Amino acid sequence: MVPRKITAELVHAAADYPVVTILGPRQAGKTTLARMAFPDKAYLSLENPDVRMAAEADPRGFLGQVPDGAVLDEVQRLPELLSYIQGIVDSSKRRSLFILTGSHQPELHQAISQSLAGRTAVLTLWPFSVAELRHYRTDWDPFELIVRGGFPRLHEEGLDPRRFYSNYLQTYVERDVRALLQVRDLSQFQKFLVLLAGRVGQVVNYASLSNDVGVSSTVLRNWLSVLKASYLVFELSPYFANIHKRVVKSPKLYFTDTGLAAFLLGIHDADQARRDPLRGGLYENLIIADILKGAYNRGIRPELYFYRDSNGNEVDLLIREGGVLTPVEIKSSETFSANFLKGLERFRALQADRVAEGAVLYGGEQRHNVRGVRVFNALDVEDIWGKLTSGTGD
Repeated sequence: MVPRKITAELVHAAADYPVVTILGPRQAGKTTLARMAFPDKAYLSLENPDVRMAAEADPRGFLGQVPDGAVLDEVQRLPELLSYIQGIVDSSKRRSLFILTGSHQPELHQAISQSLAGRTAVLTLWPFSVAELRHYRTDWDPFELIVRGGFPRLHEEGLDPRRFYSNYLQTYVERDVRALLQVRDLSQFQKFLVLLAGRVGQVVNYASLSNDVGVSSTVLRNWLSVLKASYLVFELSPYFANIHKRVVKSPKLYFTDTGLAAFLLGIHDADQARRDPLRGGLYENLIIADILKGAYNRGIRPELYFYRDSNGNEVDLLIREGGVLTPVEIKSSETFSANFLKGLERFRALQADRVAEGAVLYGGEQRHNVRGVRVFNALDVEDIWGKLTSGTGD
């Protein structure tokens, strides 16, 4: 199994907190990470009905069987157990008692906030980053990565992406999310997912989406909130502080894993992805998700935005770190064009005293420095977060 980049942060967190909670989408590798980092800890999965019934029937007795703590897997299945863990933690002076893993759902979030506030470090694990995937290959084609995605089993076991995502959609997305939302008409929800994939990298228009799906905007917002809480999609908020122009104030939508988005769109190979009209949005999704992974693997909850005004001026990504905004343009083209700099230069002119020179991440092999802007291929960088926020990462 590939060592995960987040391992060092997990070990450090366990030295400082009695509980560490690892959240993220199903099949991202949370269980494997916890067991690899803490091989001597007892392992108990609440996905197992027998284990869950024992924990529910006698929580104190259940936890009493692991006096040195344990890896408790899928804790969203029994969030009330966290109250009993709180009691154990408060009566013990030891560190690294429990490592919890779970797919983030509303009940789990509430239980963590109420029972473990100040007692747990919370880490987010997403599927493999590009840096982690280099353990399998060093010459990934971006469009092959878009279709294949980063879920560990796909790469560890050499699974067919089309079959994997079909099963993933049925066993996890439709089962878990449908149960949370109590969706009666599954066909509408499936249509909703496909339409979301078709809007990847675009500003969310609830009225248009509502008309296309055939449900109210309120229902759509509820569905989307659960998809975000389950780490299936994420939003990029618009940036508009102190800019004296009319700007777009709706978020942009992306998928946590591009493989699922490509599958929903019926894109099953790299050539198809390269020719698809959504090529640019999917490439942008791939790069932004990888930047997020780089931050999460350091234990950082990043501040990421996009900028677009009513005149069509835009910047694909803004990273706020250390009080400085770093503007980033993302282009799938393998050929650099000076036009890629226009949005960055306009934005820098608006906020010159708080904006870094920025970067253009494109699909070509050459590295440039044009008018103070770094131009390079994000897939060639070992640590994309470090490269963008501190100039390191090669």
